[in-house]
Amino acid sequence: MNSVKVNSQKIEQMLNLSLEASSRKRSDVQVIVVTKKVSSEQAMAAIEEGYMHLAENRPEGLELKQKELNDKRLVWHFIGNLQTRKVKKVINKIDYFHALDRLPLAEEIEKRALNVVSCFIQVNVTGEETKSGVSPDQLDDFINSLSQFSKIKIVGLMTMAPLNAEETVIRSAFAQLKKLQESIKDKALPYAPCTELSMGMSKDYTIAVEEGATFVRIGTSFFE
Repeated sequence: MNSVKVNSQKIEQMLNLSLEASSRKRSDVQVIVVTKKVSSEQAMAAIEEGYMHLAENRPEGLELKQKELNDKRLVWHFIGNLQTRKVKKVINKIDYFHALDRLPLAEEIEKRALNVVSCFIQVNVTGEETKSGVSPDQLDDFINSLSQFSKIKIVGLMTMAPLNAEETVIRSAFAQLKKLQESIKDKALPYAPCTELSMGMSKDYTIAVEEGATFVRIGTSFFE
């Protein structure tokens, strides 16, 4: 197993190549280290390399990491599906939520949140039945329905590309999300500035960066 230090150097090299190809700066992209399958010791190794944004996908994992790491500098993201009944365990412990995809979930966040929560709407741009997310043709209506909630701020859109797909398919999915994000941003809704794009994981973050990602969620590449 390579060290996190060595892996982070490789990730930064790949990021910089993609940023150069798309005429963007390193400051344009925030790397989120996905720590859901690793120990707190491994997570600490990433922190020591300067990565302060961490992500978990289970309430229990989030609670454990926050307790063991106990670092107020960290920015916490919750990724993946969140059951409505578990919102109360998570929503006041995180800075960003990446998978808002249904009205009942928004209602529960509104009920439980003590402060405004920065949320990404999960969009199923490829229409895969196995994936959660709002369909592109329902996105406008869904965003309009969120205007009633004072505790939810739509900072951007999130998607996951198909696993093991051809690069052209992955690139097309990311490009489509970018267009959707820009169309929402252009509406200048105060509760949905929608300036961000959360897309790209270990296998496809370089493509995501070239297509405009502002947040990439990398786990395996740090810890393999």
